[in-house]
Amino acid sequence: MPPAFSKEEIKAEGKRPKRKVAVLIGYSGTGYKGMQLDYSQKTIEGDLFSAFVAAGAISKANADDPKKSSFVRCARTDKGVHAAGNVISLKLIIEDRDIVDKINSNLSPQIRVWGILRTTGSFSCYQACDSRWYEYLIPTHSFLPPHPSSFLGKSTLELAEETDDLDGYNERQKEVLSFWQDAEEKYIKPILASLDSESRVLVEKALYGKSSSFEQIEGPEEDEDDEIALENEADGYKVAAQAPSGKEPKPEKTADEEVNCNKNKTAASDQSVCKDDRAVLATTTTTQSHTISNNSLDKTIGSVRQAYIAAKRAYRISPERLARVQDVFSRYCGTQNFHNYTTRKSPRDPSAKRHIKSFTVSSTPIIIGDTEWVSLKVHGQSFMMHQIRKMVGMAALVVRCGCVPSRIDESLKEDVIAIPKAPGLGLLLERPVFDSYNEKAASQFDRETIDFNKYRKEVDEFKMREIYERIFREEERDDVFHNFFGHVDNFKDPAFLYVSSKGLKACGPPRAVSTAQPPPSRSERKMLAKKRDWRGSQDNLDAENRAKNGATEDQSATGT
Repeated sequence: MPPAFSKEEIKAEGKRPKRKVAVLIGYSGTGYKGMQLDYSQKTIEGDLFSAFVAAGAISKANADDPKKSSFVRCARTDKGVHAAGNVISLKLIIEDRDIVDKINSNLSPQIRVWGILRTTGSFSCYQACDSRWYEYLIPTHSFLPPHPSSFLGKSTLELAEETDDLDGYNERQKEVLSFWQDAEEKYIKPILASLDSESRVLVEKALYGKSSSFEQIEGPEEDEDDEIALENEADGYKVAAQAPSGKEPKPEKTADEEVNCNKNKTAASDQSVCKDDRAVLATTTTTQSHTISNNSLDKTIGSVRQAYIAAKRAYRISPERLARVQDVFSRYCGTQNFHNYTTRKSPRDPSAKRHIKSFTVSSTPIIIGDTEWVSLKVHGQSFMMHQIRKMVGMAALVVRCGCVPSRIDESLKEDVIAIPKAPGLGLLLERPVFDSYNEKAASQFDRETIDFNKYRKEVDEFKMREIYERIFREEERDDVFHNFFGHVDNFKDPAFLYVSSKGLKACGPPRAVSTAQPPPSRSERKMLAKKRDWRGSQDNLDAENRAKNGATEDQSATGT
């Protein structure tokens, strides 16, 4: 926020007319504490507002409080989250023809104003928004099957055999059936060939013997709310902070909470080895007939881990596999009950029903560095907290575990299941949609339509430079997706075995369905408050009337 101006400065500036406008913006959230203004931290709105004042679009008299300019955001994004297109509405001084350039000159390259459009006087970008487009970027190796030595990999194969569905399972995995065998031959065996049998056993125990991912490494604390939070702000949903990664999970944690701990890897040497690996080595080497160098084993384990990552990065998804991915995501479309795809929602809560207009998978993946990526785009009227990340997590599990696509349909019914939410790294707000307003604005009020296509070239260049490249660099450095799915695969609990051929029965007894009423939304709380105020005023009025009536009766009784 800009510093307060003196009375003399305010008086000297004079008054200029303000106009209600929609400001179309884009930004990379890296290094920011979110979109929403926070006077104590660096935020997108804070930098924007300061740039408006510096460019003369907001007067010095109104520089101390955005409310004076009727500041409203269409979508609130949280820490580190990006937006290629977002909208704010407010009153600005827009006399200068080059006002957009002046504002941008006072902004970091991470934030751009695409355009400023005159609107109707009552326009609110939050209220006028019809729907939102999101994009999620994900490496195609996220759709590879779990490693055969992992808990999930072993369990899905065993349950396919147990239910006589092995042929069906193999058919659903036919594009990738030989991937891990080929990877072992090309990448892993050359490393293990240099070890004696006892050392090889130690390496395998360190990699596969833990109850969590074999590449689980203590990482920095991660905010649970890396995801975009949009209309939930109006519904009263608040974002909670996730427990610091690296801590041992408590027994009472749910499966999806556990999976989302420790999923980010710190920038470490390729030869590093996690504490769990060291613990396995420390307890095992003392029982061997000869002493084996922990340092040597550390290097070998690190080499094997990096070889697995290299094998996954070299994977290129086939058109058949991509079509299978699209088939799974298409099942989300329509009005569905997404109670399993957020937090603390009962299947009987009406607000769990959301409408998805489309969920498309790009037919042309792109290769950045040595990793292939695919773009997922979802268009919906509204979304709940973590909904998109859980939709991606569930769909990826269904594809990679050779599960029947109809399991998505089952997850949208009343049964309560644990769904891990995919990393927030790949998620960004593509753009909000204002079709209803645009129709009226153009035909009735002679106003420009709010349409990001007018700025498509600039937006695409910005998105590649400031958003995509940052996502790609972070994945290259931290192996976020590799670590996340590795942790899911080695979570030794039946919570995720609903993606096996046995279905929900493989998870054990069904989880209890809450019959408690959901917490009231913000609008409901306001209505309740109004009712309480009205009842209170009525009670006071009744009390006054009773007092008057009592006085009248007393007067009648005494004849006065």
